[in-house]
Amino acid sequence: MSEPAGILAIDAMGSDLGPSEVVHGLALALKKKPALDGILLVGQEPLLLSLLEAEKVKDNGRVRIVHASEVIDMDDRPLQAIKQKKDASMLRAIDLVKTGQAKGVLSCGNTGSLMAAGTLRLRPIEGFERPALAAIVPTENGFFILLDVGANPNTTPKQMVHNALLGKYYAQAVLGIEDPAIGLLTIGTEEGKGNELSNKSHEYLKAARGHINYHGLIEGFHVFDRTVDVVICDGFVGNILLKTCESLLINVKHYLTHQLKKNWMRRMGALLCLRAFREMKQQFNPDRYGGVPLLGLQGTIIKAHGSSNATAIQNAIDVGYNMIREHKTSALQDAVAKVNAGIEEL
Repeated sequence: MSEPAGILAIDAMGSDLGPSEVVHGLALALKKKPALDGILLVGQEPLLLSLLEAEKVKDNGRVRIVHASEVIDMDDRPLQAIKQKKDASMLRAIDLVKTGQAKGVLSCGNTGSLMAAGTLRLRPIEGFERPALAAIVPTENGFFILLDVGANPNTTPKQMVHNALLGKYYAQAVLGIEDPAIGLLTIGTEEGKGNELSNKSHEYLKAARGHINYHGLIEGFHVFDRTVDVVICDGFVGNILLKTCESLLINVKHYLTHQLKKNWMRRMGALLCLRAFREMKQQFNPDRYGGVPLLGLQGTIIKAHGSSNATAIQNAIDVGYNMIREHKTSALQDAVAKVNAGIEEL
């Protein structure tokens, strides 16, 4: 008798913190949501059995282990790892989606290997050329979507329009914005001020306004003022921007901590502001969503940070289930076909 199909396949072995952190995050997710079911935990079975037993979730029927004997390490070369480590937990998890045994994958593992294997084995949705990584970025009073944040550093103008469509879909799914405003990140809002990629992309995006709410060009200082709901750029720029923002936030946190501990008056002032600091920490907590989706594939792939803690894993599982529920392949195929036809006419 065949096993029932799962919903989310979790690569338990790819984390920098080890499989125990992944399993702990899974246990938190199961405890928080009693209706959560259909988890396929992929990795070395004896180890995972002991970890599940320690978390007291071994025999609850909501988790099934799929054995995989190998692990793709963070310093492995993506294509080489895919060819040589055929029984790696990441690849087994992706294959579960390919064969219909799961609907999505969550992995903390090697980003290059995850993107390469996902693209090769699940293939882009018809009409899309390359997938894109999309991040949810917090602001003072909300969030915006930033993509691409690293999947495709050598983007073409046509792929930038594809990213806009994917960003629209993702903002609708996770932020609940029906008609998100989309902006193209460049060095100036004047027409023609930018490089060849931004200028051509701007032309294509204007032509696609019947399918997306294209606001137009935006600069760096527009990114956090909620001028738009979706910021699009190539994967090279997006990855640098995201990591710079993360680094700046950590730097500001350390600076404030140091300054507020300098004397007793500052410490008293900090106590008076404690509630505000807690709310700020919650708003800008990178663990809040836990993972970024690789959009544009015929299956859901969620990439969590390699150093994700249990809370981040728990929240990434939520992201995975939301993306599986909102996966709209046919709608995206229709939209991209019309956009591609419009580009061909330019």
